[in-house]
Amino acid sequence: MLLKFPVQSFRKSLFFKLVITYLIVILPLILLGLYLYNWSYKNASQDLSRATLAQLSNYLKDLNREIDWMEIQQYDILEDNDVNRLAVTWELMDNVDRRETLNDLVHRLTTFKGSSAYIKDISVHIRPIRKTISASNAVHDFESTSYDYFSGTTSRTGGSLIHWGQSLYLSAGKETGVLGEEPLYIVQIELDTEMLRESLQQVNMYSSSRSFLLMDGAEFAIGSDPEADRTLRDGAAALTEPNEQAYRWIVDGEKYHLDTAHSDKLSLMVGTFLPEQEVSRPLSKFKNWAWVFSIATVLAIIVYAYSTYRYVQKPMLYLIQSFRRMEGGALDIPIEHQQEDEFGYLYNRFNHMLRKLQMLIDQDFKQKLMMQKAELKQLQSQINPHFLYNSFFILNSLAKTGDLDRIEQFTQMLGEYFRFITRNGEDNVRLAEEIKHSRMYTEIQKLRFSRRIKVRFDELPEAMEAVRVPRLIIQPLIENAYEHCLEKMPREGLLRITFGAEGEAFRIVVEDNGSELSDERIAELQDRLQHPSDTHEMTGMMNIHRRIVLIYGNGSGLFLSRSEWSGLRVEVRIQTGEEKGHAPASDRG
Repeated sequence: MLLKFPVQSFRKSLFFKLVITYLIVILPLILLGLYLYNWSYKNASQDLSRATLAQLSNYLKDLNREIDWMEIQQYDILEDNDVNRLAVTWELMDNVDRRETLNDLVHRLTTFKGSSAYIKDISVHIRPIRKTISASNAVHDFESTSYDYFSGTTSRTGGSLIHWGQSLYLSAGKETGVLGEEPLYIVQIELDTEMLRESLQQVNMYSSSRSFLLMDGAEFAIGSDPEADRTLRDGAAALTEPNEQAYRWIVDGEKYHLDTAHSDKLSLMVGTFLPEQEVSRPLSKFKNWAWVFSIATVLAIIVYAYSTYRYVQKPMLYLIQSFRRMEGGALDIPIEHQQEDEFGYLYNRFNHMLRKLQMLIDQDFKQKLMMQKAELKQLQSQINPHFLYNSFFILNSLAKTGDLDRIEQFTQMLGEYFRFITRNGEDNVRLAEEIKHSRMYTEIQKLRFSRRIKVRFDELPEAMEAVRVPRLIIQPLIENAYEHCLEKMPREGLLRITFGAEGEAFRIVVEDNGSELSDERIAELQDRLQHPSDTHEMTGMMNIHRRIVLIYGNGSGLFLSRSEWSGLRVEVRIQTGEEKGHAPASDRG
C-alpha cells in the first residue's frame, strides 16, 4: 500500500474522521456558493468594477506619463547653462547679456508651459540675484515665500508631487555643493487644478458616477464636480490607506460602490464612486440567498469546530502537556490512553521515547562526558614538557655567559613559574593567575632578549580577572612568537599583549612583527583550527584552540590574522555565554 496508517483500521484513523467531517461541512457550502456565484456575479457589479479599474489605471498611466515628461523638462531647465550662469556670474554680466539671457529663459518657460494642458505656471526662483522668472509673469521680484517652502522639500521622500496651498507642484533645486547651504535656484511647476478636475470627469462611466483625486494622507483632494467635493470632504478619512480594489464606502450613512487605483510614484489615489442602490438594483434576490448562505455557514462552522476540537485539538493538547512535563525533567510519567487512532500511535511512541531518553542519559551521555574530560586532561599534558625544554635551554645559555646575578634572578622566576604549574591539580584557573604566569614568562625572556625584543604587556581589565580559563593558553602563544618569529629576526622585534571585554565576550590578543607566514598560510592554519581532523598534526596552537572550544563551545577559540605590524596576530576569544559547563565562567563565591 502507498499509504499505511499506524492504526488497526482505516475507519478508526484520524485522516478518515477529518475527511468525512470536512466533506460534511464544506460540500453543502461549496454547492451553495457555486449556485450563488453563478447567479449573482453575472450582473453588472463585477463588470462595472473591472471596466472602472481599467479606466482608472489608464488614467493614472496617462497622468504618470505627463508628470514624467514634466520632470524631464524640469531637470533640463535645472541643468541649463544659462540659468546656472545667471545664478553664478550675474555680477560679471553686462546689462545686455543679462536681458538676453532672461528673455531666453522666459521664452523657454512659456514654451514649456504651452506643451502641456496640466501646467498652470512654471517659475524659477534664483536666490543669488533675488529674482523670480515665470511663464506667466516674466521677470519679477524674488518670491521668497515660495523659495523658502520648496527649498525645504528638495530632499523629501515619498511621491514626486508636493501639495502647497490649493495646488500641486513639482519642485527641484540646484544644490551649491556646500553642506547645509540653500539651493542656488529652484525650478517650480504648478499643476492646473481645474484641468485635473476636468480630466476626472472623463473617468465617470455613468451619469450618477463621481470621481476624485486624493493625495496620500488626505493633504490634497479634488472631485470631478462640487457634489463629489462634498462627498470626498466628508469621507476622505476612510480613504487615506492606498488601495486598488472595489469596496463599499459609507459617507454620512449613504453607501457607495467605490473603485480606486493608486500610484506609488505620485502618492495619489484616483477613484470613482456610484450609489450602491444603482449597483445592487438587479441583485435584490441575492440578499435573500445571502441570509440562507450565512445561516448555513454558521451551522457548518459550529459542526466543524466541535469535530476538530474533539478529534484533533483535545488529543493534541494532551500530547503538548506531556511534552511540557518532559521538558521540565519529568521522564517517568507516561501517557495513559485507550485511543486506537493516530494519536494513540503518537502516545505509544512518546512513551517509548521517554524510556529511550532515560537509557541514553544513564549510558551514553555520562560516558561521553567522561571521555571529554579525559581528552581535556590529555590535551593539557602536552604543553608542559615543551616549556621545560625551553627553560633549560635559557638556563644553559645564561650559565655559559657566567652571569651569576642573572642566573639567580632567572632561577627565582623559574621557580615561581613551575610553582604555578605544580601547586595543585586544578584544571582551570582565574585569568588573572594565567596572565601573571604569562607575564612571568616574558620577564624570563627579557633576560635574554631585552635589547633585541620590545614587549608591551597591557594591564588586565578588572572585569576579566575572575574569568575561569584552562591552564596554559596564553604563555604558549607568547612562547610560539619568540621561538618561531622574534628570536630569528635581524631587526628589532615587537611583541604586544592586549585585552578587551564586551559583555560576556572576552578577548586576549598576542601579536608580533616577525611572522614570515604568507596570508594564504595564515588562512590555511585558521581553517585547520576551525575544521580539525585526525590527520592534522596536534600543534600547540591547535591544542589550545581545542581546549577552549571543549569548554566554551563554538565561537570561542583562536583566530589568526595579519597584525598591523605585518606579523602574526592571534586572538583568543572566550564566549562565556556559550559555556558548556566544564568550568565556571567566573568566581561566584
